[in-house]
Amino acid sequence: MSSHPTLADVAEKAGVSASTASIAFSGTGPVSDATKQRVLDAAAALGYAGPDPRARSLRRGRSGIVGVVLEERVRAAFLDPVKIRTLDGIAEGIAPLGAGLLLLTDAGAGDAPVSIENAPVDGVVLIGCSPRLADSIAVLRRRGIPAVAIEGAAGADVLEIAVDNEAATRRGAEYLRALGHTRVAIVALPIDAARARGVIAPEDEARSTNQTTSERLRGARAVFPDAIAVATAASSVEEGRSAALELLRSRLEERPTAIIAQSDLLAAGVIRAAEELGLRVPDDLSVLGFDGIRVDGLQHDLTTLDQPSVAKGRAAGEAIVRLLAGEPAEPVAFTSTLHIGDTTAPVRDPFVE
Repeated sequence: MSSHPTLADVAEKAGVSASTASIAFSGTGPVSDATKQRVLDAAAALGYAGPDPRARSLRRGRSGIVGVVLEERVRAAFLDPVKIRTLDGIAEGIAPLGAGLLLLTDAGAGDAPVSIENAPVDGVVLIGCSPRLADSIAVLRRRGIPAVAIEGAAGADVLEIAVDNEAATRRGAEYLRALGHTRVAIVALPIDAARARGVIAPEDEARSTNQTTSERLRGARAVFPDAIAVATAASSVEEGRSAALELLRSRLEERPTAIIAQSDLLAAGVIRAAEELGLRVPDDLSVLGFDGIRVDGLQHDLTTLDQPSVAKGRAAGEAIVRLLAGEPAEPVAFTSTLHIGDTTAPVRDPFVE
């Protein structure tokens, strides 16, 4: 007998056929409890841990893995409650597959041994807000791997799970206008793969490769067409703080009375910057976010567009299940709701206390 016992060794010791031993391990066929126990006892005596899952995957023609492509490093993604909620939803959606999740990044894999180029995956979910979505889709098309995009128009052959980014942002902007705000600025998500910070010029906006950023910009500009927009390098509190400091250091008569942040993490950074400058939220500055998450350390009930992150992920996972089963899957569009908290208020005359 070899130093590494095989299923055939177990079958011989248990006095059953190799197929019976295999069924006893898988629990998928008509094997009596007594026979199953005899096989398990023989395996324990030989130190056999069970069939090699790699061999089972080869027989099925599947790896048993669903990839999830993130726009940033995994470490950064786990600091974003939206990403965590979405991943929870994806895990729920693919539960019928009994598959594992493999997290990949499109932030530049370099020479990483496992990347979107070579990962052993059966299907892939691409989480949106990514300026590199088109590159990732091109790789998956070349490899012939089924893909679902969350917030990203990736082409007719890639299913999209969408949220009403433009319409929702427009609703939020209209609410600010109803409060009397006219000097409004935007703190935006990254607009392209370069993730350059700074004021977004019209030509920058025109060549944006981040669909989420573009849609939310259009929603805000439908109400405030002349609003200054500042791009950030990521959805984080520190990025929101830096962008807001740039906007709020303007002269009093030019300083925005409201800021539309394209994520709640960015909005929390805007509030932090306002407080550092001695401004009161919402008396001196109204702040609108997007996501509907709880931000650690934020002492405000943020006015925000609350999006169904878990439901988006679940829908993407369920679509992957159907695609792998050879069944039709339909795109899904979700609606966000305006949650009015304590970070917005009617505009007041800054020259009158």
